[in-house]
Amino acid sequence: MRTWLVRGFTLGLLHGAVQTGIAAVNAHSPGAASSTRYIALALLVVVGVLWGALDAWRGMGGAGLVWFRAGLVAGPVAGVVGVAGRSLVDQTGLEALGSALTGGAAFTALLVMAAAGVGVAVGGRLPQPEGVPGEAGREEEVRGEARREGARRSGRVR
Repeated sequence: MRTWLVRGFTLGLLHGAVQTGIAAVNAHSPGAASSTRYIALALLVVVGVLWGALDAWRGMGGAGLVWFRAGLVAGPVAGVVGVAGRSLVDQTGLEALGSALTGGAAFTALLVMAAAGVGVAVGGRLPQPEGVPGEAGREEEVRGEARREGARRSGRVR
């Protein structure tokens, strides 16, 4: 499966679950709702930053584009999951789906892209551990071996 699909669906499901949790807190304890929103938003940002930093630290090629696409997937997924989850908690109906798939999805996509972008920028500057090449290094090793094998087969190198 494409890496951006995995990241997009995972973060979309996480954002939808957080929306459902916030709705549950609002329904049962309205006084704690404002602090819960900030804590939930911080959690989502931390997850995006850490995952983006891990991708860059491992040497994933094109991490920025991967996270851009993941944000585009995460937005609508979070909207649908959030409305479905809230319908179980506070009787939110299908009338909320339109705003969840436009404004809510745009906010989620921007949140995923911005947090992961910060993570990619930070993770790219972290030192690589000794003896463990990143994914980009492994790709170069494989290409080099394939070139040597092709040269051997053609009789240029013995």
